[in-house]
Amino acid sequence: MSMAIAIIIIILAASLIGTFLVTRREEAKYEESTKRNTVNLSIIYLIMFVVFTVGTIWFIVTATS
Repeated sequence: MSMAIAIIIIILAASLIGTFLVTRREEAKYEESTKRNTVNLSIIYLIMFVVFTVGTIWFIVTATS
C-alpha cells in the first residue's frame, strides 16, 4: 500500500513541476492570464492531493479492519 501512496505523490509532484515548467514561457499580453491559471491549477493539485491522501488513508483503515 505504501507503494500506491508513493506513486500518487510522484504523479502529483511531476504534474505540478510540469505545470510550472510550461508556464515559464510567458507572452507579454498573456502574463496575467497565465498567473491566474497557474494559481488555479496549483489549488486544484492541492485539493486533489488532500482528497487522494484522505481516500488512501480511509482505504487502508477499512481494509485492515
